[in-house]
Amino acid sequence: MTNVLTAGIDEAGRGPLAGPVVAAAVILPAGFSALGALDDSKKLTAKRREALAAIIRAEAMVSIALAEPAEIDRLNILHATLAAMARAAAGLVRAPQLILIDGNQVPPGLPCPARALVGGDSSEPAIAAASIIAKTVRDALMAQADTRFPGYGFAGHKGYPSPVHRAALEALGPCPLHRLSYAPVRAAFEKSGFARRMMNRA
Repeated sequence: MTNVLTAGIDEAGRGPLAGPVVAAAVILPAGFSALGALDDSKKLTAKRREALAAIIRAEAMVSIALAEPAEIDRLNILHATLAAMARAAAGLVRAPQLILIDGNQVPPGLPCPARALVGGDSSEPAIAAASIIAKTVRDALMAQADTRFPGYGFAGHKGYPSPVHRAALEALGPCPLHRLSYAPVRAAFEKSGFARRMMNRA
């Protein structure tokens, strides 16, 4: 299997109340220079993730796809995540012969055989690389969101349901980045009268 062109796929952002899910697909080259440093992005410091992401982008084939909040609300988080993963796979410049996916489900519509691996971001270098790319891309998007939608603290909590985020959601109501299908967001949406304001604006 060493000569099989293999892509790893992982995602970041299934748990947050706001922002997209980001899926990344990565094909590592033979002789990748940082192979021994790769690990699940959650186990790495932000500085280390950024450094490794730069190396991965310079040496590997990388494809990124997003599922925005509207798609998450329409499909549910699982199906939106699987759709983003499939789009990331389809976006690779070179078609892989095997895809390894972190988790326990294989997205439909992949271009080649695939296997799901629970804990794959800790055991398979290509999945670990995809984990790092997905996490750094999503963190950057949420930092940008902090300037577009001030007051929520997106740069700090990245949309996850921290006490700071929940308090801001209670005080301000949801913004367009929030996932309305998530119960805390829906409750704030209805309580604040934000639904009526959005309908009037539409």
